[in-house]
Amino acid sequence: MTMRGIQVLQDVDTIAAEDTRHTGKLLHHFQIKTPQISYHQHNEQQRIPELIRQLESGKSIALVTDAGMPGISDPGYLIVAACVAAGIRVIPIPGVTAVITAVSASGLPSDRFAFEGFLPAKGQERKDRLESVSGDARTLVFYESPHRLRQTLADFATTFGDDRQIAIGRELTKLHEEFWRGNVGESIEHYIQTEPQGEYVLVLAGAPVSHPTLSDEAIDRALIELMLNGTSRSQASRIVAEEISQSRRYVYQLALAIDLDAAQSSVEMGNGC
Repeated sequence: MTMRGIQVLQDVDTIAAEDTRHTGKLLHHFQIKTPQISYHQHNEQQRIPELIRQLESGKSIALVTDAGMPGISDPGYLIVAACVAAGIRVIPIPGVTAVITAVSASGLPSDRFAFEGFLPAKGQERKDRLESVSGDARTLVFYESPHRLRQTLADFATTFGDDRQIAIGRELTKLHEEFWRGNVGESIEHYIQTEPQGEYVLVLAGAPVSHPTLSDEAIDRALIELMLNGTSRSQASRIVAEEISQSRRYVYQLALAIDLDAAQSSVEMGNGC
């Protein structure tokens, strides 16, 4: 909990809680006396009009879920959408969210990632969802429950292959937090020996990016285009090498062999100058 979160829970008129018993323990710990009202996935539709009326009358309400950030694979989206539609201000209070926690400690690329949440439980819809992201080069993040973990890892092996790297976070930010890292095939073996317990976040490496093999002539053309536009040989070599996953030293040797004046003349002749 942040100091801001504690202050908000003290100051609002009502706390809308996914489970008032769970939230009650939190409030008791911080000696917060604010009254609660239940708000969860089974009563959202019935509860939203009542909450909107309270907000429109000038009341303030804090939304609390049992674990994680409200609205991120937890109840919250519908009431936020209703508030936005009614012109009511929504103020996010930053706190722990398992997807960001897992990505930050996964050891996998975090500059680009896609959050897929919970997969469909079974059937063709589940298969289609996995196949739709099988070629995605971004790191992929999934939530999973303990009783489906083994099946999900088996489905990962079928769709992504045994060698894809994966980091598995369990009970993140809680007392029994732990990470397991390896490839998908190894994770299956690990969880045959280990009984899944708690809530899991699966951080899966993206699909490897394949680059077409270019001839030296094609590399030369790419280098010439960059250099004629003012890019230095060294910088042009770095850019081209990264784009085609080729040795920078090799590309730089090709760049050194280019007669830029001759290349400029060739371009001018080609343009009819």
